[in-house]
Amino acid sequence: MDGIQPPLRVVAIGGGTGLSALLKGLKKYAPLDITAVVTVTDDGGSSGRLRRDFEILPPGDIRNCMVALSEDEALLSKLFQYRFASGRGLEGHSFGNLFLTALTHITGEFSEAVKQSSKALAIMGSIYPSTSRNVQLEAELVDGRIVKGETRISRSRKRIERIRLCPRICRPLPETLAAIAAADLITLGPGSLFTSVIPNLLVSGVSKAIAESRAVKAYFVNLMWQPGETIDFRASDHIIALQKHARVPRLIDYAIANSSPIHKAALKRYASMGVCPVENDLDTLQAMGIEMRTAALIEKGPQVRHNPDAAAAVAVELAREGRRRRE
Repeated sequence: MDGIQPPLRVVAIGGGTGLSALLKGLKKYAPLDITAVVTVTDDGGSSGRLRRDFEILPPGDIRNCMVALSEDEALLSKLFQYRFASGRGLEGHSFGNLFLTALTHITGEFSEAVKQSSKALAIMGSIYPSTSRNVQLEAELVDGRIVKGETRISRSRKRIERIRLCPRICRPLPETLAAIAAADLITLGPGSLFTSVIPNLLVSGVSKAIAESRAVKAYFVNLMWQPGETIDFRASDHIIALQKHARVPRLIDYAIANSSPIHKAALKRYASMGVCPVENDLDTLQAMGIEMRTAALIEKGPQVRHNPDAAAAVAVELAREGRRRRE
């Protein structure tokens, strides 16, 4: 019918619990065309064991995104997040990770397993691994030391100078590049800067595709410093790190930051671990040509996390702006 607008198109890039939280919120804005591009460098826990035993890509972050975008989230969450507490070879594994591993062997390709399982489980959107190559993360620290593997990098206490993928050359899925080109909004984060967000930008052609897209590009700034990755980082330091690794003239239009106060008990608990809230240094961002959007983004609870509904509300507003820009 004439005059009916197609759904807003959002490409969400990242990994870990931050990406799945955003997807959970976005799902409520149907009809919305959601594409999740998920990092595949995890080498710890159940994902790491399956990766080593079966030479597949780590399924954990993909599993979390499937749960977040599933129509029957309650049931699928219980099933896919179920973790075996005992059993030789099974202890510690989640059912969802085993499901994706089995389907990879049936289809012959991890990305195809993700695609087919998304259809079977009626996922409200598309989920793509950032690359189909079995890549490992490598970090160069400020003291010149090289640390290999996401788990070891996260445990390091020296400042990270640069992150690399091994092998260096790895391609994205064609569907990822097509989604980026057609997007109204491209989001990076929320999530671990060096181990969940930046690895996606190191896949060949992804940063260039983001820079060339007419979409609005937004980065969800971390709420707190992250030990081993972003101690002492301000909002601008996150953007500088993204830009440094992307190697394109301009990657981000907006920095999305929290404006709500953090409960004193939480601040005290985090301070005992040497962790403070990320400073929103607006003047520096403006000098860099980055606009800051602030909102009350904190989820209620003992941990300082992004609220899925609040993050999604900001994202949808920016997607509408992106649609106007494209038109």
